[in-house]
Amino acid sequence: AYPQDLRAEHGYDTQADHLSMSPLLMERFLELGRAIVESHDFNPRTSGQWETLFGDAPEGGATREVLESRLRPFLTRAFRRPLDGSTLDRYVDYAMSLAEMGGVAEAMKETVIAVLASPRFLYLYDRAAEPGPSVDAFELASRLSFFLAGSLPDETLHMLASSGALLEPETLRGQVDRLLRDESLKRFCDSFPAQWLQLDRIVSAVPNPEKHPDFYYLKYRVSMDMMMEPLLLFEAILVENRSILEFIDSPFTYRSNRLRAWYGEADPGRFQGPVTMDFVRMPTPSRCEGGVITTAATMTMTSGPEETKPITRGAWVASVVFNDPPEPPPADVPPLPKDPEALANLTLRERLAAHREAAACAGCHEKIDPLGFALENFDEAGKWREVYDNGREVDTSGTLFRRHDFTDVVGFKNAILEEKERFVRAFASHLMAYALGRPVAPADAPSLDAIVAATVENEFRIHSLIHALVQSPSFRSLGPAEEPLSE
Repeated sequence: AYPQDLRAEHGYDTQADHLSMSPLLMERFLELGRAIVESHDFNPRTSGQWETLFGDAPEGGATREVLESRLRPFLTRAFRRPLDGSTLDRYVDYAMSLAEMGGVAEAMKETVIAVLASPRFLYLYDRAAEPGPSVDAFELASRLSFFLAGSLPDETLHMLASSGALLEPETLRGQVDRLLRDESLKRFCDSFPAQWLQLDRIVSAVPNPEKHPDFYYLKYRVSMDMMMEPLLLFEAILVENRSILEFIDSPFTYRSNRLRAWYGEADPGRFQGPVTMDFVRMPTPSRCEGGVITTAATMTMTSGPEETKPITRGAWVASVVFNDPPEPPPADVPPLPKDPEALANLTLRERLAAHREAAACAGCHEKIDPLGFALENFDEAGKWREVYDNGREVDTSGTLFRRHDFTDVVGFKNAILEEKERFVRAFASHLMAYALGRPVAPADAPSLDAIVAATVENEFRIHSLIHALVQSPSFRSLGPAEEPLSE
């Protein structure tokens, strides 16, 4: 199994201060490389590198020149920069000693294993970040490629880095445009939005099966369909260069038959199995839907099995939409009352009132409660409701940032859109943390100011934001302060 980097508590799986390279993990990478080259599935038919690396040596055997001609381009690609002579010599010497004992193919396999376990391959930078210094052209190529393509720089980026042209703003802009059109962008679409929206939480969502039996239809949870809806919306906004405000309120969405049935929109017909999910693009039925906030995925993963959790939903909105997560609750938070008779006729807002009255809790609840209660028309599985099970009417009214009053979820979206620049800055901060592999720091404020201004000026289009981020001093420097090496 490939060693996985987990999402950091404060951000993404790219965060350097959350990653480490222990001796045990180094061994795992060494074992992984060996498992790859020794697999029976690794052969001339499946490996695009077979002839250039592992093929039979030409007549005359495995000379030093032959091994060097094979290793130089491979090492340059793996280490993402030109090689110094001593590094190349070390690997060629190693391959030569192996070739004398077992032939060129086995020698190259063992050498490739060594390359895949090298710190020069496993670490993004080979120098520690210091205040101020700009990334060089090769570091910039790596940063850009891992950001938007999720992999090593391709030949085009490597050539532009070698010539130094990549450091020119117009060349860099052209490469961003190229990567935004390349099929490798799919890796970004699979990684960033899922982490930004914390969609891994939907996997552990378990609504009460007696109340929601169709959630577990044929032992296949509809949560997988739920997860795809915001991911496909993100991908459409990115590929079509649409406004990032559509993350809040979009005129269209993507749904499968199973998901449309879940929302109560249509007869699902024959449900499809877990392998195939036939999603179609469709207009949102109303402004109560659309965007990423009010999707069934978000509503379900921020609820418990039996009821919604407005505080959890509010914390999600504060963290994801405004990049302003609440502080952890104090240790002495009083428990909610347990008496079923006392609770039977209360709304959830009334039941949680005790927390808001405690002085230690009031400040935080004033901030996150309106964000969570605004979404109470969606039950614990993301289905629309007007009343609770006890017949009491759902109250979604509130005030955002003490300035914008609303009475329903549409008004709540309108309130968020009144704070457009706040959302743009929050989204840009999320994207910057993902791209740079570190938390956003106060020294990044000028870069964020410029990114927000450029995005607003260009009708909030997502490509404008990405271009401004890549051109920013933050993206083009190693870091505003000393930070660990990034894996």
